[in-house]
Amino acid sequence: MSLIRSVLHMLWMVVTVIPYTLAVLLTKWVSGSSAKTYRVARAWLKLSVDSAKVIMGIQYRVQGMENLPTDPKQGVVLLVKHQSTYETFLMPAIMPRPLAYVFKKELLKVPFFGWSIGALDMIHIDRAQRSRAFHKVVEQGKRLLDQGTWVIMFPEGTRIKRGEKGEYKTSATRLAIMTGAPVVPVAVTSAKCWPRKAFIKSPGVVDVSIGQPIPSVGRKHDELMAEVEAWIEAEMQRLDPEAYAQKS
Repeated sequence: MSLIRSVLHMLWMVVTVIPYTLAVLLTKWVSGSSAKTYRVARAWLKLSVDSAKVIMGIQYRVQGMENLPTDPKQGVVLLVKHQSTYETFLMPAIMPRPLAYVFKKELLKVPFFGWSIGALDMIHIDRAQRSRAFHKVVEQGKRLLDQGTWVIMFPEGTRIKRGEKGEYKTSATRLAIMTGAPVVPVAVTSAKCWPRKAFIKSPGVVDVSIGQPIPSVGRKHDELMAEVEAWIEAEMQRLDPEAYAQKS
């Protein structure tokens, strides 16, 4: 049954991404408005999350929304635990402000999906050119944060297996310190239902926990990231103790 549900959801996403991509490109061309274009793209991401609930039985539960800044001019760097594709769809669907992902430029080549994100005001980088890539993250990140857009990054850099921890890289905290924006850690247990690189998904509840903003002014990038890492990993163990008990 899980296989059938996963196939149906994939087909639904393939069918719906085409008209939504055309709507994104048309909105960008007609209005030139990044905000309007983002709203169209966000609608498809929310549709994907909602359809995952209906078709595959994957629900989500969020705690800590009260920790998010309410000032529309306040830029934030969101640092999110990355276990699957699910949270890349979920974060824009639940966050109250427009998000700008930092992502590898290869994704721009993905038909329809890549064309959509290419039309959005986000930060695509060439990972092979590390210094130039980071300069681009800082330059564009500062502009986006100044206008109230929240920059979202996965500090481990890639999807991590359930119950495991990757290397937390400091580029996100460097950006936060250089721009003065606070960082907000986010724990997500998506691998319980949507495992890394798995086609077959399982019904269940994905827990999302949003931590309190951590000021970046006057901090060192490595110790700030260590604080973020400690909070996220402790929260992951609280939210998904079964996975970490198995690993230990």
